[in-house]
Amino acid sequence: MKDKMIKKLLISLAVILGFTQCHSVLDLKPISEETSETAYERGSQVEAGLVGVYDTFGSLEYYVWDKLNFQDMRADNHYAGGDTPELFAIDLLEVAPTNVRLFDTWKGLYDAISKANNIIEKAEELQDPTFSDERREQVIGEAKFLRAYHYYNLVNMFGGVPITLEFIKSVSPEALHIPRASVDEVYAQIITDLEDAVKVLPDTYGGDPSVNKARATAGAANAMLAKVYLQKPNPEYQKALNHINAVEQSSAGYRLIDYTHLFDGIHPNNAESILEIQFLGPNAGSFGPQLLLPPSISGDTWRKFLTPSHDLINAYDAEGDAIRKNASTLFEAVDWVDEYWGNAVGSTIPFSYKWKNANGWQSSDNAYLIRFADILLLKAEALAHLGQLGEAVNEVNKVRRRVSLLGLTADKVANKEVLLQAILDERRLELAAEGHRWDDLVRFGKAVSTMNELVEIDLRTGEKVNYNMTENKILLPLPQQELDRNPNLEQNPL
Repeated sequence: MKDKMIKKLLISLAVILGFTQCHSVLDLKPISEETSETAYERGSQVEAGLVGVYDTFGSLEYYVWDKLNFQDMRADNHYAGGDTPELFAIDLLEVAPTNVRLFDTWKGLYDAISKANNIIEKAEELQDPTFSDERREQVIGEAKFLRAYHYYNLVNMFGGVPITLEFIKSVSPEALHIPRASVDEVYAQIITDLEDAVKVLPDTYGGDPSVNKARATAGAANAMLAKVYLQKPNPEYQKALNHINAVEQSSAGYRLIDYTHLFDGIHPNNAESILEIQFLGPNAGSFGPQLLLPPSISGDTWRKFLTPSHDLINAYDAEGDAIRKNASTLFEAVDWVDEYWGNAVGSTIPFSYKWKNANGWQSSDNAYLIRFADILLLKAEALAHLGQLGEAVNEVNKVRRRVSLLGLTADKVANKEVLLQAILDERRLELAAEGHRWDDLVRFGKAVSTMNELVEIDLRTGEKVNYNMTENKILLPLPQQELDRNPNLEQNPL
């Protein structure tokens, strides 16, 4: 145990020379020796603590797997697969407040926010003459970016949530029983944090891509501001466009690359990546791909999760989109029964394939949090809303042509409404299994209609699945454990 802790601290201190995020680097213990008044007396300790904030991306189950369940599987891109009742419930839009995935996600994201708050406070208070003011501001900017990123996921899943901007040291009801802020208040705080981050973060931290893609940069902060200004209830399209332009003008040189290189497992931290989770393989890898990849790759024989839907495969085929389909899905005969693809053993079914290596629960395949194609399609969306349809079409066609598709046809660019639908469709094909679909459907006002019009046949009964989608189901219910703990919380309409 002692050797393991020494190893963790050494890796943490390496952030000073060149940051490399990995799975389970440093686990800060609230209100204990790691967060005591004497724990942050030197800049190196603040740097090590910051690694612990980044560690959430690699250690929290939400970012490794459940984000895909809440975004892609809850929508029309994937079925649950596997054998887990709480995932079947999410798939069928029957999420109860007692669903364990809700509490795990809520707790994990608030733990990450708590770590960010702690680092912000400790960096502001630090009295270390060897720790430059410039680096202090960057550390605070990185922590604020991370706090904003977690709140962005919380507000999109649950609506208004409690806002905590200080590290909580007390267990009194006054400190812990925080009421929900409004959705607008949460978004306002996210914007404040990201704007603070943009001012102090560099475009790059040097010439090492594994550092620049692992850490919050000005490009990442601008990209998130663009997403925020489009996703919030009262979108501000010109502001989103301004931040997208800043991403494009960044000296980081973001650009589209060969689509197959994005997901081949051998081109991490590439020019298209803006921010990605770093997995280093043995003892520092991702368990996610083992849950998703077929037996021929994973080496096991049990039923896998996040099965691509008929509707998604049909969307690829209708567009003739072989490149993205083959990079994103892989068909294989299996030794189990799948209720959608083959109600008999030996059926051929698709698997999620944007990760190519399982490595026995320790995959070294990174996962994108933000990439440039997403931002180009957001640019098209903002331009379309601003009435600049020709410019919007040009952005969509950049994304299409890099996968050998023709530009949008005349019927898809005739007016703003049909063009926006084409952009939504393009985002689906481009970003499937990357954790964007539910937010996209909500932002475009299509969540209810898409799920109620979805035709998926349960082969066990031969009947169409009835998702019974309503406006109340756009947000997830707050976890019952949190409602029981905090009497100042009110449940979302069910």
